[in-house]
Amino acid sequence: MTAKVMSMGIFGMRSFMVEVEADISGGKFRFDMVGLPDTAVSEAKERVQSAIKNSGYGFPFNHIVINLAPADVKKEGSVYDLPIFVALLMAGKQLNIDVSEKAFIGELSLSGDVRPVNGVLPMVIEARNAGIKKVFLPCANAGEAAVVDGVEIYPVINVSQLLAYFLEKDSSFPPLAKTLPETNEGSEQSGIVPDFSDVMGQHTAKRALEIAAAGGHNILLSGPPGSGKSMLAKRIPTILPDMTFEESLETTKIYSIAGELRNKKGLIKIRPFRSPHHTVSPAALSGGGAVPRPGELSLAHNGVLFLDELPEFQRVTMEVMRQPIEDGEVTISRVAGTLTYPCSVMLVAAMNPCPCGYFGHAQKKCTCTESARQRYKNRISGPLLDRIDIVIDVPAASFSEISGAGEREETSAEIKARVEKAREIQLQRFKGTSVTCNAKMTAVQTRSFCIMDEAATALIKKQYERLGLSGRTYDKVLRVARTIADIEGYDIIKREHIFEALRFKNIEIE
Repeated sequence: MTAKVMSMGIFGMRSFMVEVEADISGGKFRFDMVGLPDTAVSEAKERVQSAIKNSGYGFPFNHIVINLAPADVKKEGSVYDLPIFVALLMAGKQLNIDVSEKAFIGELSLSGDVRPVNGVLPMVIEARNAGIKKVFLPCANAGEAAVVDGVEIYPVINVSQLLAYFLEKDSSFPPLAKTLPETNEGSEQSGIVPDFSDVMGQHTAKRALEIAAAGGHNILLSGPPGSGKSMLAKRIPTILPDMTFEESLETTKIYSIAGELRNKKGLIKIRPFRSPHHTVSPAALSGGGAVPRPGELSLAHNGVLFLDELPEFQRVTMEVMRQPIEDGEVTISRVAGTLTYPCSVMLVAAMNPCPCGYFGHAQKKCTCTESARQRYKNRISGPLLDRIDIVIDVPAASFSEISGAGEREETSAEIKARVEKAREIQLQRFKGTSVTCNAKMTAVQTRSFCIMDEAATALIKKQYERLGLSGRTYDKVLRVARTIADIEGYDIIKREHIFEALRFKNIEIE
């Protein structure tokens, strides 16, 4: 006899429906799994066999065939354990239930406990779109699934609970309430939230970071050890605008697929801050694997990717970022197929001015030769630097600044208020398009919205011709100037806005 149960699979950011078919026929015991299963799927036969026996049911020692359709798409992971379990009991006539408009997801332990799996959020969204009304999934995954409207979520602790529900022996198994979970993935676990008021001095750097946050611009901080580069960078998420529901949903999908959701609960509402070590491989940064998983670039989607000690990263690793940073998505090609993951990130990088770190320091003497300093800077390619909108020097703080004897430092909330005001202007400007901030403007939009007065035009024309700036640099200066004008409340870009944008691009003005 045959039985069919619905489940879901994941390929990149896309989920797809999977029909789990079970057939039991007479003859010598044999358990065949077809439909392009990977090793984890093939091993389901042992887990399911033990779960059936330990649940008090008889395992059919006949010829068993499990087919996962569509058969031409690779199936991976332990997500199919639960649907295989249900399909086998139905095919063996030990369970007679209606599984229409129902789907099952989950890994089984040998005792029948239902364990969490990755990628539940996009799976449930696909199930809803396919007309599924009820989804039975691991209790630990219920939080992320609860945000999807139009489908009932049944969190399953073990198969005994599931079977009792279907056999009408347990009526205390209602669907999960459709309320957004209170948990906030990515929030500070220690209860101590970093704030810009903790950073003494560094007003120029703070100004640059405010502009970068307001326009979504990439920024490079250069300064000696201990000047506060990392401290400043780690506080950037506190001044970024709150995530929209759509941004939270898309970011949570990426983390769900990557298995990075802590406790499998709720939407990610805090913008991601990813800081990979400089030994990270190109595949770990962009995404990789036989079936590529999201890398650090995608895990930082809608947030910040912080690269500390930028020159220490491998050259090939840095070059991997060039196109994704520009396009906002990373495309990975493997034998299994070509996948595209979103990676709309704000790149924040930090570096020392030289190998010893003290070039240009007011008190400490640099021990590096000129050639050593040049080789150190040349580790960062010109094309990558060209994609960074703002380059700012972060000098060592003076005693009066570090001791707190100066003026009161602004809090993150005060800076964030100005950032959100500038972002609101940009949202109105780009309404009806996919662009959300000035840094993502297309070339056509840059020409349309970056209107300058005569003095501003004359200044940038002079520097363009004097230094032979690239077209990309010209556009980036205009976009940064547009952001500065938004913060100051001007419709037209003025000379002082272009002047500040050029200085923040580390361009000496004559």
